[in-house]
This record gives sequence, C-alpha cells and structure tokens, in this order.
Amino acid sequence: MTAADAATGTGTATATATGTATEESARAEADTVEEVLGRLRAIGAGLPEADGVAVFNRLYLDVTAAVRDRLAGGYFADPAAMAELDVLFARRYLRAVAADAAGQEPPACWRALFALRAHPGVHPLQFALAGMNAHIQHDLPLAVVDTCRRRGCGPAAVEEDYHRINGVLAEVETAVRERLMPGPDLLEHAEPLTHLLGTWSVETAREGAWSAVEALWELRHLPGAARAFATALDGSVGLLGRALLLPLGLRGGRDAPGPAPAGRLPEARNRPAGGSSAGADGGGADGGGPGNDAAGTEAAGVCAAAAVDQAQLECSGLPSA
Repeated sequence: MTAADAATGTGTATATATGTATEESARAEADTVEEVLGRLRAIGAGLPEADGVAVFNRLYLDVTAAVRDRLAGGYFADPAAMAELDVLFARRYLRAVAADAAGQEPPACWRALFALRAHPGVHPLQFALAGMNAHIQHDLPLAVVDTCRRRGCGPAAVEEDYHRINGVLAEVETAVRERLMPGPDLLEHAEPLTHLLGTWSVETAREGAWSAVEALWELRHLPGAARAFATALDGSVGLLGRALLLPLGLRGGRDAPGPAPAGRLPEARNRPAGGSSAGADGGGADGGGPGNDAAGTEAAGVCAAAAVDQAQLECSGLPSA
C-alpha cells in the first residue's frame, strides 16, 4: 500500500501483508476514545521523557482527554460523530508510531519528527508544534472525510462541532506553550524561539485542514485526483514540519550543537527499527559548536521562521493552504 493509498483510504486490495497488519493492529487497539487514551499512555510509558515523539504524545494525550471529557457534557451537537472522528484521527498517528517501530517509513508529514526526535538542538516546544502540524494539517482532513463516508453525511454535518474543538485546542496549546517555553536560565533563547512560534498556530492549521476537507470531498468520486491531492498535502506538510524542527541549539546549554546555517534544514533519517533513538541524526548543525552565543541562536530563530514562511508558500499551491 502506498502512502497516498493509505492517506485516502484506497488501495486496500493491493496492500501488502505488512501494511495490512499494521493498519489492522492500530484498529484492534483503538476502537474507542478510551482505547485511544490507553494506547497513548502505553506509547508514552515506553519513551524517554525528552524524546521528541514523547513530547508530542503527552500533548496529544492531554487534548484527547479534554475532548473525551466534553463528549458527555452537551458540548458537541453530535457527540457520537465526534467520538468516531476522534478514533479515526488517532489511528493515523498510531499507524505512524507503529510504522516507525517496525523500521518502516511513516508518512512524509511525520518523518522529520521521528527522525529528529533525539536531536539536542531542537527545543521540546518545536517537537510539540511539529507533531501538531503533521496531525492537524494532514491527518485531520483525511479523518474527517473518512468519518463522513462512514456516517453517510457531508462535511457540513460535522462542521459546527469541528470548529467547537478549536476552543479545546486553544486551552491546551496555551498551557503547553507556557510549560515548555525556556525558563529563567534560558531567557536569552526565548526570542529566537518566539520568532519561530509566531509562524504557526493551531487556528490557522485547522482552517487549512478544513479547506483540505472540502477539496477532498469534492474529489471523492475521482480517486486518482484524490490520491494526488493527498500525496501533495503529505509532502507539503512534511516540508513545513522540517522547517519547524530547524535546530536552534536550546536544549543542552553550552554543550548543545550550534544552530544550523542559514537556509539549511537538517537531514531527516529514520531511527533503526525497534524504537531506539540512537540512530536519530545529530547533524544539521554545521559551522557551530559549543559556546555559541545568544546572537547566533537568535539568528537561527530568524532563519527557522523564514524557513517556515517559505514552506507555507510551498503549501499555498494547495487548496488546503
């Protein structure tokens, strides 16, 4: 099964045995929101706290718990549809985790996060944003379309509740940013990170995701065009993810590698199969070394923000952007 087939839900007949097993495993382990929460807890328990995937996983666990708490409280107009969407949405992340653990490549939108999860120059907040970028801008529109197909309705039927989730995400995002921003001992690094964070927001990402929902829904009777759109979306979101993960040299103080040179993104390489982070690329920081000063780090922050802006321009050719 190709990445495009998996993304659009097509190509089942030609799926390989391995691809089918991975997908079925994700389904078997997460059929309800409570099961999703259980899977997220299990993933987190098996990862070091500083691991980049673990950082995003904790954020996603918080978001999923917040959505779960609102399913029974009259918050959503159609809680059953939102519960189904929540599960289908989560399965795409769970499949990416399963693929990486099996030594396979996850979708392009997730590759940078998995490849750079142990890079000492990437700040935890960057990992959180890169995970949200992949999951919201790529996985979410595909999950919404899957939900509509299963329920026999159009996107308009879930649009009101889709936008209600924005309030939940805004609360969680604010708390995460406050928790992960550099402390008093790293105040000199706050400005370059702020440069980068100012280029990405949950609200804008979800607006783009909804545009992708509408485009995919219009293409639902044209499977070839839908696959092409999903492939382009996957690649453009992956490009933006790599820009968000441009190393700023904030995690390890004076022992951390220096920032990457202007205009250069780190090479993305997968870890070895089995979940070890030892194979994560520690490069991408040529020309820097221990003792880089705040001015150099600030320049990296501006460079990273520019890279994100450029990636967003690349995405602008898609209806989702």
